[in-house]
Amino acid sequence: MERNLSLSMIIVSLTHCVLLCLVVAAAAAASSNITTDQQALLALKDHITYDPTNLLAHNWTSNTSVCTWIGITCDVNSHRVRALDISQFNLQGTIPPQLGNLSSLTTLNLSHNKLSGSVPTSIYTMHTIKFLDFTDNQLSGSVSSFVFNMSSILDIRLTNNRLSGELPKNICNNLPYLKALFLDKNMLHGKIPSALSKCKQLQQLNLQFNNLSGAIPKEIGNLAMLKGIDLGYNKLHGEIPHEIANLRNLEALVLGMNNLVGVVSAIIFNMSSLKVLILINNSLSGSLPSRMDLSLPTIEHLNLALNRFSGTIPSSITNASKLSFLELGGNTFSGFIPNTIGNLRNLGWLGLANNSLTSSTSKLSFLSSLANWKKLRSLNLIGNPLDGFLPSSIGNLSMSLKILLIANCSIIGNIPRAIGNLSNLLALTLEGNKLTGPIPITFARLQKLQGLYLPFNKLVGSFPDELCHLARLAELALLGNKLSGSIPSCLSNLTSLRSLYLGSNRFTSVIPSTFWSLKDILFFDFSSNFLVGPLSLDIGNLKVLVRINLSKNNLSSDIPATIGELKDLQFMDLAYNRLEGPIPESFGDLISLEVLNLSNNKISRSIPTSMEKLSYLRELNLSFNKLEGEIPRGGIFTNFTAESFMGNELLCGLPNLQVQPCKFSKPRTEHKLRKKILLIVIVLPLSIALRIAIVKEAHVSQIVSKAEDCNNCSSRLQVDDLACQLAPGGYIISCIREC
Repeated sequence: MERNLSLSMIIVSLTHCVLLCLVVAAAAAASSNITTDQQALLALKDHITYDPTNLLAHNWTSNTSVCTWIGITCDVNSHRVRALDISQFNLQGTIPPQLGNLSSLTTLNLSHNKLSGSVPTSIYTMHTIKFLDFTDNQLSGSVSSFVFNMSSILDIRLTNNRLSGELPKNICNNLPYLKALFLDKNMLHGKIPSALSKCKQLQQLNLQFNNLSGAIPKEIGNLAMLKGIDLGYNKLHGEIPHEIANLRNLEALVLGMNNLVGVVSAIIFNMSSLKVLILINNSLSGSLPSRMDLSLPTIEHLNLALNRFSGTIPSSITNASKLSFLELGGNTFSGFIPNTIGNLRNLGWLGLANNSLTSSTSKLSFLSSLANWKKLRSLNLIGNPLDGFLPSSIGNLSMSLKILLIANCSIIGNIPRAIGNLSNLLALTLEGNKLTGPIPITFARLQKLQGLYLPFNKLVGSFPDELCHLARLAELALLGNKLSGSIPSCLSNLTSLRSLYLGSNRFTSVIPSTFWSLKDILFFDFSSNFLVGPLSLDIGNLKVLVRINLSKNNLSSDIPATIGELKDLQFMDLAYNRLEGPIPESFGDLISLEVLNLSNNKISRSIPTSMEKLSYLRELNLSFNKLEGEIPRGGIFTNFTAESFMGNELLCGLPNLQVQPCKFSKPRTEHKLRKKILLIVIVLPLSIALRIAIVKEAHVSQIVSKAEDCNNCSSRLQVDDLACQLAPGGYIISCIREC
């Protein structure tokens, strides 16, 4: 009995000892693991070279628990690091390989920083990690060598870095649970591997904005869970695989900005789950389904622009009630714009530009139906033969409308005053129509307008002062109309103005002095009007000016030297005026100038050699002026031909410029001969005079006087005309040509 009791006590003691050892060992292991986590995180801290807020410097310290550090989440029981999220800290530095030692990590988010260098291979072998996000950094290196061995990973996001190389052919061999793969906005090239089909759980695939080429692999059609495919902005070619239509869960198909060809199969337009379909800028063809409301019942965003689609816009499209974005521009659609299009009450964007669409009535009745669109922000009808009047109901369009583009549509009649009701407009374009009448003064209500484009119409009347109330106007284009009167001085109120085009009208009088106070203007064109007077010295105030066109007016007087202060000027055309005087030397300071046209004026004197240093000047026209002297030979003048200088009878220069040779451009031997004559004329008389002074002292004054007279005469004569004769007795007897 006692023996059994002793044995029991021994067993209990041993059990306690074993348990204690296990606890100690577990505690030691846990402590070791926590230490490993701390060392890995401190290694990351050491690799950060710039921490603008000093969060890591002040918070990640070795004397505190890692579980209290900012951006760290630990497991409640094991106290191991489960999540590392230091996104949007604007950190700079590199990623250390020690991060791979965070063996319990499930979330790693370093996105929206400025981390650089390569991604350590240890990151791609972390078996516990589920979410990896390095979006928006400066990481580099080739993905070709990546071995994705992450058996638990669900989401990989490497968007907007500098990763290069080809996608690994075995990319999905060890990613059985991957649901999202974002490698967009990098520098990847090569083909899309068909092995992507092994990622059976994949729901989101984004490879846009790379340099991927080849065909879209048909195996993508096997990824039954896919909801989004974004392959836009690459160099993919071939046809859209029919197998994509097998993806019954697909909500977004983005293939725009590639080199895809062929007819888009009707089955693509029959994917009832699609919400977004973007095929812009390929060479695709086909037509819209006749029952679009049934084929694409959930479609919200449809962009087929810049392809070769044809046919009509089916009236059934107006039953696609969820449609908010419709862009069909740049195709060959024809027929009427449906009058029932106004039923699309959720539409915020309608683009039908550059097709062959028309209106069923001359009053453009479809526009009236758009009054129901309370969410409309942009309407683009450019380049369709609408052949009608703008109805006054255009003023009933959505107050949300910001962009209205109806250019080159053969619109006739007056501009409706009601357009002034569209008070939130940012841009209004009615260019290239047949509009008549004045510019409505109601435009003054468009206080948010930044761009007003009315060129190439038949508008008449004066420049309305009311336009000077548009304080936010940045671009104003009225060229190619029949506007008359003077350019208003109130233009100086338009301090936001950057571009002003008033050319090819009938404006008279002088350029108002207040115009030169628009110090931020970049471009102005007043060409082909009847403007008079001189160019103001204040033109030098327009320091950021890039382009000037004042050609074909009646401007007079000298060109102001202050133009030389326009260091950013690239284009200047002052041709066909009555400008006179010299080309200012300051033109040599126009260091950005690329095109200069001063032809058909009355400009005189020589071409300044300072212009030789205008290294960007590629077009020069100085023809038909009154220039004289030698054409400069250096710098950019070696690039110009006779056409640049023709019609200036007093210019001289090289034979290839088809001008007279300059008189001093003689053979070198003749120059040497003239030098010898000059020596004889100047030095010899002096030596003779000295000899005579010694021999005949009585005649010194007379001889010296004659020598000085001849020397003075010689110095004022051209070398070609000078010849002094010596008498046998050594006296200078005459100068052939009097001074």
